[in-house]
Amino acid sequence: MPKRTESYQVALLEALKDSEEAAAYLNAALEEGEDAEALFLRALRNVAEARGITKIAAAAALNRESVYRALSAKGKIRGFRRSEHFCTLWACGLR
Repeated sequence: MPKRTESYQVALLEALKDSEEAAAYLNAALEEGEDAEALFLRALRNVAEARGITKIAAAAALNRESVYRALSAKGKIRGFRRSEHFCTLWACGLR
């Protein structure tokens, strides 16, 4: 049997553990034009997942469920306090 390759999501999350890679990934999401807000939110969730959402929530002094909700596919940056997103970025080690 051929060896299975690593899934894209697994490889992405591993790469996003690096701060420089995560910053470049978030910047690329912001540069996408029309869907920049939705893409940035998805990118921020990927970065948070790569670093552990529970750990991020604790470092940002936020409730874990609030972080999940704020970064959910249904979540909108306007729908939650922007400070939660900035706290998540800070807790990820990104400035």
